[in-house]
Amino acid sequence: MLLMKNFLFILTVLVMCSSMLPRLHAQEFNGGMMAGCIGSQVAGDTYNGFHKAGIFAGGFVNYQFTDRSILQMELEFFQKGSRKNPDYEKNDLDQYLFRVNYIEMPLLYQWKLNERVKFEAGPSVGFFVSYYEEKNEEEIKQGNKPAAVTLQINAGFYIFLTKHVIFNFRTNNSMLNIRSESATGDVLRIFPGNYGQFHDCLVMSLYYQFKETW
Repeated sequence: MLLMKNFLFILTVLVMCSSMLPRLHAQEFNGGMMAGCIGSQVAGDTYNGFHKAGIFAGGFVNYQFTDRSILQMELEFFQKGSRKNPDYEKNDLDQYLFRVNYIEMPLLYQWKLNERVKFEAGPSVGFFVSYYEEKNEEEIKQGNKPAAVTLQINAGFYIFLTKHVIFNFRTNNSMLNIRSESATGDVLRIFPGNYGQFHDCLVMSLYYQFKETW
């Protein structure tokens, strides 16, 4: 709860400051808010598919330092996890739900293709807030808890719908084990010895930025 209160305070300050930036540095700075939805899975939990829906919301500030290059920092609430529903037609009664909430801070490099399209990539750090896990409709209370801190890599693109409203599609993939301990079904990711479970997320969101960009 303390982390969420700090997040809301920092987000409020970020949005207020970013709304002032266009007047302070008209040519370089911008800021705004975003919200969207997520489809997520956990690689290594034996359940495949982006079946867990979640929410995504926060604020951002950015700095354009060349005609095409932008550096953007975000602060966001990010809900991830995994879901497996029973398939009664196939006599598959297995059910599973893993819902985990983070405060995430990305640092993104963005490249402008033109006035309407830009691409992005960069890392983000996630801070664990809370989670819920159940199997066959029974809560798992003494399970392998999520790690306190996670590291992700992000990549995506933006399409400007208006001078202020932007559509964003992004992938968000964990680089380190999201669990506190190793678990059955762990997979290898990126470099030798890096076994674990990993969040994979597809994010669709709308951004509202305070300053017009074209």
